[in-house]
Formats: sequence, structure tokens, C-alpha cells
Amino acid sequence: MAESTRPMRRQDIRRENEKAILLAAEKVFAEAGFGGATMQLIADLAGLPKANLHYYFATKEELYRSVVQNIFEIWLQAANCFDAARGPIDGISAYIDAKMEISRRHPDGSKVWASEVMHGAPVLQDYMESTLREWTDGRVEIIRRWIEEGKMDPVDPRHLLYMLWATTQHYADFGHQIETLNGGKALSDRQWREAKENIKRVILTGIGALPA
Repeated sequence: MAESTRPMRRQDIRRENEKAILLAAEKVFAEAGFGGATMQLIADLAGLPKANLHYYFATKEELYRSVVQNIFEIWLQAANCFDAARGPIDGISAYIDAKMEISRRHPDGSKVWASEVMHGAPVLQDYMESTLREWTDGRVEIIRRWIEEGKMDPVDPRHLLYMLWATTQHYADFGHQIETLNGGKALSDRQWREAKENIKRVILTGIGALPA
């Protein structure tokens, strides 16, 4: 019995350590950028020896890629609602809800992604040209189908996606600005709910999915 439980304990420890490292790396990369971040800073914030950090991630670039891919994978999961939705009201509403929750709970990951893209994606261009492009093309086809079915106005699907990304990720990337304009306080649960409802109403009405 002891031998059968020992590997599971090691897996649990590894999972917890990797989670702590990724969360610490998100924060350090968001605040210092790729160039200013160091493995020592990340190890200190994660509460682990630097040698342990290198055991899980051999280089800073490997860890950086993992941070950005992790936030992108979370975004991908949020978009699963597109595939099963009957139309834009269901699909886009659920997508906005999910993306707003990600901005609330993973603001640093979103900031790292934004910084990478604004600098020309020096580390992740290959990822953008493969995974991101394939994902975007798939969502474009779904939106086109909704248009053909008469469930929304004939808008350009790509510009609609760009608008959704810009709006929802604004709450992460410009969180400090939002807090400043909110009297120096983080948005409350009620304010997050109101933000989601306002975004959904504006977007869905704008694309003709809801009556004006």
C-alpha cells in the first residue's frame, strides 16, 4: 500500500510546485518583462530554492513560454462554449462571462501575453502562427455559420473577435487604471457582474443578435 501511494504524493508535490512557480512567474514577468525577470526573483516569490526551479524549468525562456501558453490554454477552454452554442446569444454571452472571469483571476498572465505581442512576439511568434491562427480560424467559421443562419448581422468575424478580446482583456491589462477610476478600489462582485452584463448587451445588440 505504501509503495502505491508514494508516486501519487510525488505527483501532487510536483503539481503544487509547478502551480506556485507559474503563478510567481506570471507576476514577475508582468512586472519586470522578460528581460528584467530573473529565475532567482521567481524562485524567491514562489518560495522555492532556485535549484528546484531549474528542475522544473531548465531556462527562463522555457518558463516564459509555459506562462504564456498557460494563459492561452485557459482562454482556449473559455472558448469551448462557441462549439456547443446554438447561436451568438448563448455562445458570445458565455464567452464574455468566461473571459471576464479570467481577467479577474489571471490578470498577470494576460499582461504577459499583451507585452509579448506588443513587442512583436519575439519568443512566441511560432505559437501565434500555428495554435492561435488555427483557433481563430475555427471560431471564424462558427461565427460565419451564425450569420448564414440569420442569427446575427453580417459583420466581419475577425473584427468581432478582436473587439471581444480587447474589451474583456482590458479589465486585466488596464486593471490599475480601472481601480484608479473606481476610487482606488478593486471592482466588487456586483461591479464585475454589471460589467459583464453591459458588455454583453452592447456587443449582442451591436451585431444584431438582440433587438435594438
